[in-house]
Amino acid sequence: MSDDLDTVKRSAAKPEGYHHGDLPAALIAAATDCLRERGIDGFSLRETARRAGVSPAAPQHHFGDARGLLTAVATRGFHLLGDALAEADAAAGDRDARIRGQGRAYLRFALDHPAEFDTMWRCARIDPADAAYAQASARAFGLLAAAVADRPFVAAQRWPEEPNPRAVACWSLVHGLARLALDGVFGPAEAARAGVDRLLDPVMECLVV
Repeated sequence: MSDDLDTVKRSAAKPEGYHHGDLPAALIAAATDCLRERGIDGFSLRETARRAGVSPAAPQHHFGDARGLLTAVATRGFHLLGDALAEADAAAGDRDARIRGQGRAYLRFALDHPAEFDTMWRCARIDPADAAYAQASARAFGLLAAAVADRPFVAAQRWPEEPNPRAVACWSLVHGLARLALDGVFGPAEAARAGVDRLLDPVMECLVV
């Protein structure tokens, strides 16, 4: 019997949708599914491996431990968020439109990717010092900071030691709104997703400072 940690269990049916040409990516996808259904408190490496159809040792082989895999999920989340913010920023014109566009993109991302969004901020469960995580998160914040400062975005490698207070204020307002929406304060997620502009417009005057 093969001892290859990446070998798919022959005794278990492989879940549809997972292709193991890139096993780390498949494990991240399976972990995200687990987080979406069970939340971070119900997350486990064994359940992730079962969903991916691989041996229980495979996640540890690639990520070390649960903290490592959760950090990978959070990093992917920041990449997706950064892409959404960059797309909104590129489609905008002036500073006002850039900030508003990124605010809408942030809220939509949170509603469309609740598992990643929740994991991205769980600093006690992930490794914020991880280089890939730090770079991805710095890019997302840097896009907003550039819009607030009314300048082109320049890729950053780390969080600034003294973030722009106005950028932090904008981020805090949209993040708080996103968290309330995910917690159901504004009704079912589907309704909140359909009414992004309605939710965000009342705080726009605070966002554009």
